[in-house]
Amino acid sequence: MPQQQIYLTPDLIPRLAAIDIGSNSIRLVVAEALQKGRYRILDEERESTRLGRCLASTGRLDPQSIHASLAALRRFQSIAQGLGVERLRAIATCAVREAKNGADFCELAKAQLQLPIEVISAEQEARLAFHSARRRIDLTGKNTLLADIGGGSTEMVLASGELIEAIYTTDLGAVRLSETFGGGQAMAGHDYRRLRKSIDHSLRKATVKPVAPIHLLIGSGGTFTNLASMVMASKKRSQLPTAGYQVSRAEVRHLIDRLRKMSAKERREVPGLNPDRADIIVPGLAIVDRILRRFHVNVLQVHAYGVRDGLLLSMIEKMQGTGRAGPPDSMEAIERFAAACHVELCHARHVAHLAKELYEGLAGRFDLPVGDIRLLDAAARLQDVGYLISYQGHHKHSYHLILHSHLETFQPDELAVIANVARYHRGTEPKNKHAHFRRLDATDQGRVRRLAAILRLAGGLDRNHNQTVKAVRVECTKKQVDLRAIATVFPEVNLWAARRRAGLFEKTFGVEVTVQWAE
Repeated sequence: MPQQQIYLTPDLIPRLAAIDIGSNSIRLVVAEALQKGRYRILDEERESTRLGRCLASTGRLDPQSIHASLAALRRFQSIAQGLGVERLRAIATCAVREAKNGADFCELAKAQLQLPIEVISAEQEARLAFHSARRRIDLTGKNTLLADIGGGSTEMVLASGELIEAIYTTDLGAVRLSETFGGGQAMAGHDYRRLRKSIDHSLRKATVKPVAPIHLLIGSGGTFTNLASMVMASKKRSQLPTAGYQVSRAEVRHLIDRLRKMSAKERREVPGLNPDRADIIVPGLAIVDRILRRFHVNVLQVHAYGVRDGLLLSMIEKMQGTGRAGPPDSMEAIERFAAACHVELCHARHVAHLAKELYEGLAGRFDLPVGDIRLLDAAARLQDVGYLISYQGHHKHSYHLILHSHLETFQPDELAVIANVARYHRGTEPKNKHAHFRRLDATDQGRVRRLAAILRLAGGLDRNHNQTVKAVRVECTKKQVDLRAIATVFPEVNLWAARRRAGLFEKTFGVEVTVQWAE
């Protein structure tokens, strides 16, 4: 991370600032850090610089927008300095991320303003928005979809409670769509229908419909706050805060039909609508409507915070040490995640124990790499996290939850292997027609087959979840692997289950498996 500018505050109370450089506007928030990761806002500022104005047509940031953006950043720096900001972070999202001259813009900001800009990925953007939402909305027991609509892109986070199941990124942005399809009177007719079809096509390509129903859409970004403001104004509720306000899909559709038939001048006068958004509000609301349709959700809740809030929270957590400090503990992180998903930890730990005994007993005969045992251990402890969503297809849900768990002790490719091993701990065997398995390279596909085959046997040996089988001995010959289950009483159910689950092992390792009781 680049060195941040430091402005000393006279009373030594920690003050921070976050700048979000978006496709439509640049926003500043200055805050005073409080205990337990909270903060008090001291000042906020916003300027609509339309940095992504010509991105769709030219692939570049236009000079006028660059000039306006640098001027806005200079003013924001001055505000932060005047308020005694100690730590300042500036992030840029879609427009700078995609533009051919995005790096040039960052260099200008560094040269002229001594301001380092972090260009974050779409996934990082989504995680910051979701981090903000889960700190401010009770997500317990809910399947939710968070949508963060910006000027150049829309990021979506599918979650069960506070745990991310999937992240979807799209190029659907209010400014981008306004450039492509028009945002004024064009929306009254055929261009609106083309816009709607284009959004539907993008959503079908980028997203997968969840198995479990979604209880709520959480909306983050200016499109959603302006939507709430307009609906509230029409109901004479403008005195209420937009944060947490709920809007039905019927209200969204009614508002779109009303706005798209207006002239730009008429839109600018609509109560609750920021005049700066008059030309992009219909494309923005169209994205909202089609997301609701795609995921069969009838109600959305407005989240009045978002990426900047998530950034500030993460800055405070790091500063106060409430986030992870030092090298993270792998087992602690795994078990904390498993517990959050209501996994039966005694069973998960015992399956992990048996799986490691199997692996160690097989390693010499099949030349298994020593390092893979930690991936097997993690997969064993996390294989049932999908129960959080539903029993039906829980192994598939486990894959998504693990993949997006953000367990810092594993590299992304290792996490993909762990997620796939958990996915195949039961049910169908690994197949190339499965997209998530096909995305792995040949080496990792082999690792998944071997580790999943071992995990299936280990799970079978504790099929009744009572840890009857205390340990397992492995005896190998050229064509056969004999497993001896050590138990004080005859473990009939566990022997039966392990034998039933031996098929993948026999195919993968090319041997016959026997499972017996060692009295």
